[in-house]
Amino acid sequence: MTDNGPFLELRHIRKAFGSFVALHDINLQISKGEFVCFLGPSGCGKTTLLRIIAGLEVQTSGQVLQGARDISVLPPALRDYGIVFQSYALFPNLNVADNVAYGLVNRRTPRAEVARRVTELVKLVGLPGSESRYPGQLSGGQQQRIALARALATAPGLLLLDEPLSALDALERLRLRQEIRALQQKLGVTTIMVTHDQEEALTVADRIVVMNHGVIEQVGTPMEVYREAATPFVADFVGKVNMLQGRVSGGQLHVGGLRIAHPVADAGPDRDVRLYLRPEDVLARPIAEGDAHVFDAHIEKIEFLGSYCHVHVNAKALGANRLTVYLSLNFLSEQSLAIGSTLRLRLLPERIKVFNQAQGGG
Repeated sequence: MTDNGPFLELRHIRKAFGSFVALHDINLQISKGEFVCFLGPSGCGKTTLLRIIAGLEVQTSGQVLQGARDISVLPPALRDYGIVFQSYALFPNLNVADNVAYGLVNRRTPRAEVARRVTELVKLVGLPGSESRYPGQLSGGQQQRIALARALATAPGLLLLDEPLSALDALERLRLRQEIRALQQKLGVTTIMVTHDQEEALTVADRIVVMNHGVIEQVGTPMEVYREAATPFVADFVGKVNMLQGRVSGGQLHVGGLRIAHPVADAGPDRDVRLYLRPEDVLARPIAEGDAHVFDAHIEKIEFLGSYCHVHVNAKALGANRLTVYLSLNFLSEQSLAIGSTLRLRLLPERIKVFNQAQGGG
């Protein structure tokens, strides 16, 4: 946060549609210049929350503050933001220049300043010389760049992006998300992006707000959310993860036949637990003589993903639990590993997240 407080603050936001509550007591502070992603599955409330910030939906209760200004009941036209929609929402009957200039013209900006600003923004988004073209003559990625230029035309303090890349193909999505992040850093504009794509959020965000069923499950940096999941839902939703059934007993974690020393086992009664472990935290090398938590596993399935593979294994030591590990294509080739092969693996106990069974699995 800045010395003057948060740039945007949500206080006890609640939104109900009849008897259905879409948002439950949302509290969040966003600093000036931050890039924040609202991440969650369809129906979690992330787009509703963005629309409340924009004034396109009215919260049932709670406050929205931008700087020192309470904007909770202001109409969209009186709020300081630009917005890019999933559908681009360009005017098909207006050329690129007129689309970008739309907000400036509505503000009665002098014609010369409008022309200068349009030229500047079209160049900024990488489409110089396209001013006379119409949306129907542009690719999806180009249309989204023009929608971004239009959102930035009035130099808003806040940029809102509602799943802006979901309609694009994979390569264009990757290219454009890198451009959006670079542009945001260059301009320093506070940005909120709604997405259901975990990789997208991990790549571009300063902080991620993980949402589920109308509540915030966790707020943190991409590394914090990925490595230090606060709930089973976050562990399961953000990135790929192994979920293992285990038990705390006698000061140790019991997973099948393995006994694992772990801080969570030092407190509380004996109980059934769920363990969450990322595939990269199960090592096939290096494994030294005398290492703990080592076991033999048998390869059941190999999913080829280019330079590395998802390798699905079972192990007598883990009981009924199954594991997925990441192995490089080179390692599989060097070791002549295939379905049915046996390999030695080692768990990293410090990377295991443990939750009580009562906390559920998301």
